[in-house]
Amino acid sequence: MKITFHGAARKVTGSMFLLEFDDEYKVLIDCGSTIEGGSVSINTFETGIFPFDASLINLVILTHAHIDHSGQLPNLYQAGFEGQVLCTAPTQDLANLLLHDAASLNQRLISRVDKSSKKSKKGKAEASLGLYLSRQVEYALSNFVTIPFGQRFKFKDKGFLTFLPAGHLLGAAMIYIEYNENGENKTVGFSGDIGRKNYPLLVDPVKMPQVDHLIMETTYGSRFHTDNDNEVEILSEIIKESCIEKPGRLIIPAFSVGRTQALLYTLNRLYSDKNIQPIKVFTDSPLAKSSTQVHEKYKSYLNKEAKEFQEENDSLFDFENLEFLKSGEDSKAAANHAEPCIIISASGMIKGGRVEYHIAQNIENPYATVLLVGYVSEDSIGGKLLSGNQSHIHVLGKKLEMKAKIRKTDVFSGHADLADLQDFVRNQDKNKLKNIYLVHGESEAMLNFKNILSEQGYPKVEMPEQHQTFEI
Repeated sequence: MKITFHGAARKVTGSMFLLEFDDEYKVLIDCGSTIEGGSVSINTFETGIFPFDASLINLVILTHAHIDHSGQLPNLYQAGFEGQVLCTAPTQDLANLLLHDAASLNQRLISRVDKSSKKSKKGKAEASLGLYLSRQVEYALSNFVTIPFGQRFKFKDKGFLTFLPAGHLLGAAMIYIEYNENGENKTVGFSGDIGRKNYPLLVDPVKMPQVDHLIMETTYGSRFHTDNDNEVEILSEIIKESCIEKPGRLIIPAFSVGRTQALLYTLNRLYSDKNIQPIKVFTDSPLAKSSTQVHEKYKSYLNKEAKEFQEENDSLFDFENLEFLKSGEDSKAAANHAEPCIIISASGMIKGGRVEYHIAQNIENPYATVLLVGYVSEDSIGGKLLSGNQSHIHVLGKKLEMKAKIRKTDVFSGHADLADLQDFVRNQDKNKLKNIYLVHGESEAMLNFKNILSEQGYPKVEMPEQHQTFEI
């Protein structure tokens, strides 16, 4: 069998790995978009968007719904793929939301291109390449097939797969593949994105069974989480400081799928357990509301603590003074709310989305606090806020003075850190594991993790380059 690393090779996004069995059966593990600086990048090749003939792919196995793992699926069908996409049920529902959201953005981009008088007809067609719309999303989703965690599923002759809980996101899975070639039983494991332990709502990632070949992510291959205390305590301290001790406003940029739900659940627990009068909370993202409904639908996939909290309190996310905003006018009204309040809005990096408006309205307010709760790229507004080396910032075309307090916590980070990644590999017998392939990380993080694994005596550790192929 051969494996080719078409994406997430020495970079974090764009997961796409092609398995080619000796009987010419081809499986694509993930089909994600490359995201650079918070924006989706469409790569093109002589064969089109993909560096392979999509019509020859037999099957796609999807680890989870995030766009950097699922975002090119509609294009794959447009390019000639006719097979099924296997995933868990929550992944299907979240992919439905995220892919339609991407299609909506694509529609706006296409409309902008069509209105441009500077481009020729050919130029407009090239600019719109890869920008799928809702009908392409619907067709792709019609081919999704869901499989529960732990069920051994036969996907080809002498080939089986099992989805295992990865944490990270609702329904996110590791993939354990068993197959027989030339009379020899072999195994391959794909980590997907590994979650951190004790994360709000989500189950802990499980141990990967012993495999011959391990493909694993290295997002935090050189970093440790700095905030390891209880997330309720951390958020409680920040709210007291920003909204109670001073009558201020707390702005929390957060991605709509996963991160916002963790925040709402934590706020619900805080208000229930800490006897704090519920401060008004505005959630300003239509996608966040839909994602919250998906999390409520799949309570059986959540961790024990969340299930017990739901039984005792009737709801995971609904609490006094919570309001989901719908329209742009609602956003403006919330921005002018006279009392102390919390505004949770997308995007998490403050690069696009309604949160830019809230930052623009509050960054010059010394009574406001901006809390960053996830990764931000250096070129995003969030990255510039965290840099701490500038007195002004440009938001929505305005140069604004930075008077608001900027805070950061990684307690809501959904990725395993360096210690967790080492624990994940430690479950594998060094004498049985033939290869480790490091993906989904920046080169520096990968190299650091590779050196650690080598020092610990693991066998051949590879850092594949994009489109590099290995015989396994």
